[in-house]
Formats: sequence, C-alpha cells, structure tokens
Amino acid sequence: MKLMNEYSFDLPLRDLADADTPQLLKEKRISMQTELYQALPDSDTRQWVKKVNEMHDHVMQQAVAICEKQLSEAGYGPPPVAYSFIVFGSAGRLESTLWSDQDNGLIISDEPHEGKEDYFKQFGSTLADILEAIGYEKCQGKVMCSEPMWRKTLTDWRTQLNTWRSDLSWEPVRNWIIASDMRHMAGDAELSNAWLDTLYGGIKETPQLPAAVLRNTVRHKATLNVLGQVVAERFGEHAGDFDVKYGIYIPLVNASRYLALQHGIYESSTLKRLERLIQLEAATLSLLEMMQEAFLTALRMRNSTPVQQVDGLYIGTGFMPQKDWKQRPLFHELRDSLGTVKKAHRVLQRQLRFLERRRL
Repeated sequence: MKLMNEYSFDLPLRDLADADTPQLLKEKRISMQTELYQALPDSDTRQWVKKVNEMHDHVMQQAVAICEKQLSEAGYGPPPVAYSFIVFGSAGRLESTLWSDQDNGLIISDEPHEGKEDYFKQFGSTLADILEAIGYEKCQGKVMCSEPMWRKTLTDWRTQLNTWRSDLSWEPVRNWIIASDMRHMAGDAELSNAWLDTLYGGIKETPQLPAAVLRNTVRHKATLNVLGQVVAERFGEHAGDFDVKYGIYIPLVNASRYLALQHGIYESSTLKRLERLIQLEAATLSLLEMMQEAFLTALRMRNSTPVQQVDGLYIGTGFMPQKDWKQRPLFHELRDSLGTVKKAHRVLQRQLRFLERRRL
C-alpha cells in the first residue's frame, strides 16, 4: 500500500486567500475535502489528519479575513483593537474530521476603545454565521465566539479562567477542560499566549484541580464486557453499530489530557501529549505506547465511519457499522484498542481513589 506523506500530497491552500466570499470559500473547501476523502484509504493516518487540519486552519483564517471585510463594508470599520480568534475541541487538538463543527472563541485586547464591545459582538455573530455558511455547523453546546461566555477581553477572560479553576463543581471544571484544549488560530498571538499563561499558571495555584479534572473525565461508555466482547449500541437507528467517538476516541483524549496535566505537559494535541508523556516515561511506558497506537487507530476509525454528502459537504455518523467492525482484521484492531482503553481507565480509577483518600 502506498502511504501518503507530507511531501507527496499538497493541497492548494494558498488559493484560499482568493476566496473573498463565504460561497467561494465553501467551494474551495469542498474541492479540497473531496480530494482528502478520496485519499483516505491509502493514507498514513497521522499525515492525513495533519493535512485535514491544515486545510481547516487555512479555511478558518480566511473566514476571519472575510468577516473583517464584511464588517468594514457594513460601516463598522476595521477592528478597533487587537484580538485573537481561538479554537477548542477537536480543532484545538488538531484532530478535526472533515465534518467537525464549531468550537471557538475570541480574546479581545484590554486597550480602551469606546466602540469595541459593539464591534466584537457583531464580529462574533458574523464570524459564526460565516463559518456555518462554509460548512462548520454551530456548536450545540454554544462554545462559539458569538456567545458572551466565549468572547471576552483578556482581563475578563483571566477572571473567568480563575473562577472556573477555583470552583471545582462539575460545570466550571467542564468549562476549564474545554479551555485546556485551546489553540491560537488568527489575530494577535500575544493575546493567546497571555491567555495560556493564565490557564496554566492557575494549575500550580490549585493543587485540587487535577483531581477535579479526573473526576469529570474518568467515566466512559462501556466498550468491553466481562468476557472481553465488544459492546455495540443496543437500541435505536445504530443498533449493532459501534460508537467510535465515545467508545474509544474520547476516553483516550481524556486520559491523555489528564496525564499531561498531571505531569506539567502543556500541549493541546493528544498525539503531542502522548509523545511528551512517553519521553518523560510519565507512566508505564508500555501502556503509553499502547495508548499512542490505540489513539491512531481511533483517529483512523473515526474518519472512516460512513458519511453522507449534503450540498457537497460531508456529514459523518461517528458509528462504525456492525458489518464492518465484525470483519477481520478490523475486529482485532478494535478489540485490542478497547483493551488499552480499559487498562488506561483502571490506572485513572486507581489514581482517583488515591487522590480522594488524600481529600484532593
């Protein structure tokens, strides 16, 4: 099998700068994602996912440029102060699928300007609409720059981040976890770096935070029964299918995030977190290497689930059909990866019991 590498598969990313309307940008995105999807079966997973996320980055950066242009033409003028457009979720972790939705926010400079609140309120709403128009569905959880909670000045963001990590109940910790996957996308990178300094600086000041993060993420969907058999969906339209996202992908994301946090590794990418953990031998080396292999399997399976095309855009189900996952060698890959998830989960459960005995 010929594997794609970074030198043999080039997307015309520079052409995206010529797309000055959402419709043109959507057309260019569709063309590129079609090429990527066709290349998937013969591609190295790590390199293919990297190319997908490079495409998304360039598309979103051009969407920001279009947003500025539209607001200027509408009479709002240029941005009154510096800002940073940031992403969370799979985009923050550099793990977006071809059909991932929006998870983003805005950091606005503290520089005084009378009209900046009105400008960036309109900016956030317009940008969310542009992203939706080019194929990024709006986040059901409302983690978007159109929402006041995810669109703030740097000072207000610092207050919110510190509030989240100080209140260790479920919802604030959940929001802090979302924030911990942040990545700078466009605008002033210094604002993003200052934001991250606050996020990670707060960890040292809150020794109870890792335990709270662990409590929020240690539970996951049962994927293997006591006999070592794969547990598929029991009811509904996906009965018999396997939930790749919540059965294997998310548990590994959560485990890697916690272990990285525990060992002072400040990366947003799951693969980079695992690489650093392996370098530090931060846990049993064999388990970390198994987690790395299982995560690559999860990425490949997640991107290989059935898709539909709607208006040229792909929409994935996240479920692997029974007729596929029961076929060898895929079945053995899935079962081995789920065994790794189970082992990682046991390690986290032991750590949680230890932390709870210390009342952290």
